Amino acid sequence: MTVLLWILAALAVPTLLFVGWLAWVFLKEFFSPTPDTDAEEAEEAARAASAAEAAAKLGLLPAERQNTDLSGPLPADWAAALAAVRAGDWQPAAEVLASVGRDWERRSAVAYLLAEPAAEDDAWLLDWEAARPGDPDAAVVRARSTVRLAWALRGAQSGRQTTREQAEGFHRTLNSAREEIARAAGLNPDDPTPYVAEIWVALGLGYPNAEMEKLWERITARAPHHYEAHFSALQYWCAKWRGSERLATEFAERAAAEAPQGSLLTALPLVAHFEHDESSDTDADNTPVMLVRVEAALADAAAADPGHPRLPELRHLLAFYLHLQGRDEAALEQFRLVDGHVNALPWRYRGNMAAYYCQVRDTVAHTVTEREAVPEHR
Repeated sequence: MTVLLWILAALAVPTLLFVGWLAWVFLKEFFSPTPDTDAEEAEEAARAASAAEAAAKLGLLPAERQNTDLSGPLPADWAAALAAVRAGDWQPAAEVLASVGRDWERRSAVAYLLAEPAAEDDAWLLDWEAARPGDPDAAVVRARSTVRLAWALRGAQSGRQTTREQAEGFHRTLNSAREEIARAAGLNPDDPTPYVAEIWVALGLGYPNAEMEKLWERITARAPHHYEAHFSALQYWCAKWRGSERLATEFAERAAAEAPQGSLLTALPLVAHFEHDESSDTDADNTPVMLVRVEAALADAAAADPGHPRLPELRHLLAFYLHLQGRDEAALEQFRLVDGHVNALPWRYRGNMAAYYCQVRDTVAHTVTEREAVPEHR
């Protein structure tokens, strides 16, 4: 019996060695890149490097030098006020809000900028409120910062990935924000800014459509073509929140049709399309409807106040869709006007928005450079 076991073991060893060798060969082949894969990756890397070089020669900035907080540069006094509040001084911010007066578009933009540092550390805002009780400017910053704080507590994950503690803090803070919004609105009844902030409360708390319509009437009675208000309301009407693709598109098209040139509201149909486009090619971006939308947006941007605080957001969208439509020279013109700042659609939804922005921009720069070089070789 022992001899038989020795014989079987002797026969088994070569078999096991052969099976092991086969497994090693299989794993090596499975996990090792093929020559074709290596060549493709090398070719892709070479294309990316060539495109980045073309962009650099045009004076465009690399990914590490892109500002991921803003869509475009701030006016000098706005930037100074933002730096001051981060250092604990509220007075420059108060001066900026006082200077914009009843320019509701700029007022809401400044209040939004100040809301983020206030949500992180409100010591400077508490000083402002103590120095000027009942100041409507301090009140509107407080309202906006409470909304920003709520969304920060929630986090950026989907609803399924949001913890119970995050959800409870989110809803509790949004309900507090409603009180701050009502106070700010009472202190400055003509100002739409508190109600613009409330749109994000509507998203978070799930206002029914009828309640959202009432909120919208309050806003449009004060500022009928307010860009930030329309952009925010469009989010509410998107399928991912409280509406559908049809409702979002109808809202966007109606607003764009009713708005004067220079209001930038022609961005809305592009945003609605972007939010609901799940195609993997550019066919949906090159329909007659989309071509008309891009042309309308170009005319709108040309007619706008160059200092409109939301103009860079439209330019980012234009650069993207002009590229998808094969109009790279026009796309490059828009990229030149916004380069250095990338916190806007369509880049904003990517984990590394600067890298995605530069990938598309560099492709545009490379394409334009190659086209311009063709006549030299004829």
